[in-house]
Amino acid sequence: MILKNKSIHLFFLLTTLLLSPAMKSQDKFPDGTPIPKWFKENKLTEINKLGKKYSVTANGVKNDSTILQTKEIQAIIDLAAKNGGGVIVVPKGTFLISSLFFKQGTHLHLENGAKLKGSDDINDFPVVNTRIEGQTVKYFPALINADGLNGFTISGKGTLDGNGLRFWKSFWKRREWNPKCTNMDEMRPRIIYVSNSKNIQIEGITIKNSPFWSTHYYKSDFVKLLNLTIIAPKEPVKAPSTDAVDIDACTNFLIKNCYMSVNDDAIALKGGKGPKADKDSNNGENRNIIIEDNSFGFCHSVLTCGSESIHNYNVILRNSKVKDASRLLHLKMRPDTPQHYEYLTVENITGNVKTFLYAKGWNQFFDLKGEEKPKKGLVNNITLKNIDISCETAFSIEKSDLFDLKDFTFENLKIKALKPEMENLINIQNLKQKNSNITQVASLTQSYDKKDDSDIATK
Repeated sequence: MILKNKSIHLFFLLTTLLLSPAMKSQDKFPDGTPIPKWFKENKLTEINKLGKKYSVTANGVKNDSTILQTKEIQAIIDLAAKNGGGVIVVPKGTFLISSLFFKQGTHLHLENGAKLKGSDDINDFPVVNTRIEGQTVKYFPALINADGLNGFTISGKGTLDGNGLRFWKSFWKRREWNPKCTNMDEMRPRIIYVSNSKNIQIEGITIKNSPFWSTHYYKSDFVKLLNLTIIAPKEPVKAPSTDAVDIDACTNFLIKNCYMSVNDDAIALKGGKGPKADKDSNNGENRNIIIEDNSFGFCHSVLTCGSESIHNYNVILRNSKVKDASRLLHLKMRPDTPQHYEYLTVENITGNVKTFLYAKGWNQFFDLKGEEKPKKGLVNNITLKNIDISCETAFSIEKSDLFDLKDFTFENLKIKALKPEMENLINIQNLKQKNSNITQVASLTQSYDKKDDSDIATK
């Protein structure tokens, strides 16, 4: 009888868990469609199953951090591709490179203590057609490039070091001389660029000190970023535009168990810009994005929609800790671009940020390209729930004729703020609130810069 009662109790416990709102939220995207099993089946890369291993030092590369060895390592990649694929293994040591281009069937494995370090001389990098800031232009490739690949992986416990200090100093000096200097005006490579690819997995490694965006993924499908550390400093020299992850016209994208702290957005959803961006086949939407079980240090925003972004659909940020970020959720509304951000959920978040929710116009490098009227943006079906955050400002939301915010849901919010600015919630149409506890406090245990460089481009 006791065993039977225990079985009945276990049955009802499991049934309750399966039917609970928390469990349901993990099984469905914000629009109600089921989350595929792919997002839950996260096995680490088994390099022994990826073909022959090509140790770089066993194939002519010197364990010497002072000499540029891009051509030598590229020759090993090309050899592996010619022989049907394999794993390029970097052993313990520091190896100086510029841009490497991986081929179908090739992979990268960085052993513990291994470091691929980027050259800080832009003359070592080629100029190629690539995707930057919502445009396809001639610019510099990344340190690690993968285009048109199926099944590419980067694994191990080593490091990709962008060696960005010289580039950062040069950028700020140029910005001092010319305040309108853009990212493309000052020549800087990224660390990882994956484009037109599918079934990508990058795991375990540290990605640090990028000269420009840390990692960028364009028009790629089924991408997993697991157990990564992505860092770039905000002091003593700020590392400008070092976004940890830029997702640019991608579908089915998972970021899990990562730590990100950079001097720009941790995760930015991009896709194109300009008044006819939605008609350009080079651009596209981001769909089915899950960001879960991560930790965030300083960054301009944990999750940003924009600045060059057309359509973001079915995006989940959940089960994460945040410390000292400038913003939790930033909705950049660009009036020279048609924008629609919808079905986005942020849930189960704890920590502190400077601003909880930030939604304002974004006018950096505004250009209507001859069009007479700005485009009107729309943000709808946004859910913020089960969040315990302390912040300086809770709701930095502006009223605008150039975008609409509507159909927001706040549920189980516990927010302590120096400046709640609750009056700004009137700018959201059809806001539903349940168990929202927004408390004004006289002081916080942490302090924030009065103005950090994340504020510049809103002007």
